[in-house]
Amino acid sequence: MPWGSLALFVPVAFALRIMMFGKPAFQSDEQFYLLVAQRMAQGALPYIDIWDRKPWGLFAIYRAAFALPFDPVLGYQLLGLICSVLTALVIERIAHLIAPQRAARMAGLVYLLWQPVFNVALGQSPVFYNLPVATAALIVMEAHARAHDASLPRRGMKAMLLLGLAMQIKYSVVFEGAAFGLMLLIRGRLDGWSGRQVALIGITWISVALAPTGVAWAGYALAGHGEAFAHANFTSILGRTTDLPEAFARLAKECVALIPFAFALLLAPFRLPQVRGIRPAVLPCLRIWALASLGGFLVFGTWYDHYLGPVLVPLCALSAPALARNDKGERWYGNLLSALGVIGAIIVPALQVREKGSAAQFTAATHDIARELRGRCLYVFEGDSALYRTTNACIPTRFAYPSHLNAMNEAKALGINPADEVRRIMASRPGVVVISLSGRPNRANDETRAIVMKALHRNYRAYAEVTLGTRRFGLWKLK
Repeated sequence: MPWGSLALFVPVAFALRIMMFGKPAFQSDEQFYLLVAQRMAQGALPYIDIWDRKPWGLFAIYRAAFALPFDPVLGYQLLGLICSVLTALVIERIAHLIAPQRAARMAGLVYLLWQPVFNVALGQSPVFYNLPVATAALIVMEAHARAHDASLPRRGMKAMLLLGLAMQIKYSVVFEGAAFGLMLLIRGRLDGWSGRQVALIGITWISVALAPTGVAWAGYALAGHGEAFAHANFTSILGRTTDLPEAFARLAKECVALIPFAFALLLAPFRLPQVRGIRPAVLPCLRIWALASLGGFLVFGTWYDHYLGPVLVPLCALSAPALARNDKGERWYGNLLSALGVIGAIIVPALQVREKGSAAQFTAATHDIARELRGRCLYVFEGDSALYRTTNACIPTRFAYPSHLNAMNEAKALGINPADEVRRIMASRPGVVVISLSGRPNRANDETRAIVMKALHRNYRAYAEVTLGTRRFGLWKLK
């Protein structure tokens, strides 16, 4: 265990996240995953009783966090911190294949510094799946550097199993998995494997990688929900649309944020050290990994900042030579990249906290809602899904993530007609309805909003306004 690195990484990671800890609505995705975990603890089945398209393994992680004997918000955030630190340690080991120890350690540190810049520091899915993917990458890099290794089939099996587990956290890992598998098969072919061996071992590795997803799917199929599992996990994404102007604006912002890494990659070849034990021969594999992760980011076209989480891992490893001391004994680029990361890691979360609001504001909103529910369900048409969890209210729909019914990009991806579902919800007469009084981040589904507003004016009255950061919401109760 590299205790020196651990002694550096843990306090840095904790310090960078301290302003985010304990806030129940810091990220819309994370609060929803925790809601799913709460309802799983109460007997709900993901995709059937509460719908989303994320793999079952991600919800299982949050379910584990909810089982901890303290605030579940802190629970998942601390699990995320642990995974981030462990990933940084693996990045250090990968980077040490192409850079001196101190530069490799700085590569791991840079990962922790830049996670908050891309809003992937607490519990977004890359926080968790980057660890098995990076560990698989380390196996692949070390295997590729060993000619005629008799243990290559077994090493490949380990890597594929790790990637299979990672796929049960986010399916986009399949791009990196395909790249790793091809790299290992090429290594085998160079070692003299026959075409038949390559085919048989390749099929075995693919089977191992798909096994965790197959087990989850089989469990749902045995319960009579195989079709619902397939739709949520595999086909629903095909019906989702993208608001291209907003997506390209996000992509442009992210390209600007990645410029320091681009300079590091340009500088790295001139700094490749001649140090005993370093294996620059693994550089092509590292570059293929980076391209595969970048492809997984680009292919879906939405380009949210946290989707860059997996790209950050190979970028940090590839940057390691640029972080080493130069001929004059200076480590100026490493210091610059670290300083920019610290600045971003302070500014970006501070802006998020300002937008999303404090824990005290959320507690006040929870109280304002809970006192008027009177045994009925809560419907958050627009707002934070965490309100379902903190009020422990029943949910009048399995589409509890507000954007699934209030945003146009999801209208054709749910397997149902959103307008019909919203009519059914409002006909069930939930006790309190939450609706936004300020702007929204995505294009609204005007049809479903009109249905809600018509029902509110007919059967409800506005009784309170709540403020969460820079956002305002109206609370309506039954007349």
